[in-house]
Amino acid sequence: MPEQTVKLTNDVGLHARPAAVFSKASAEFTCDVKVEKDGNDANAKSIMSVLKLDVKGGDTVTLRTSGENEDVALTELVKVVESL
Repeated sequence: MPEQTVKLTNDVGLHARPAAVFSKASAEFTCDVKVEKDGNDANAKSIMSVLKLDVKGGDTVTLRTSGENEDVALTELVKVVESL
């Protein structure tokens, strides 16, 4: 289960549109994708779960993938978070 920590550099974090973009990108992969903040994790494919984490701009999150193409998924999703 690979993981990587990423800092959100945008002003709003994973709220509304950025959360939708991230969840949609996560859903494109067949592997499980989790996002964690402050010890709480969420299914990254569920926008509601992501929003409940209340990730603000400047916060750090950990992305974890498990399953088919987990390494590719992690690399691509880190790029998505960094581009938000």
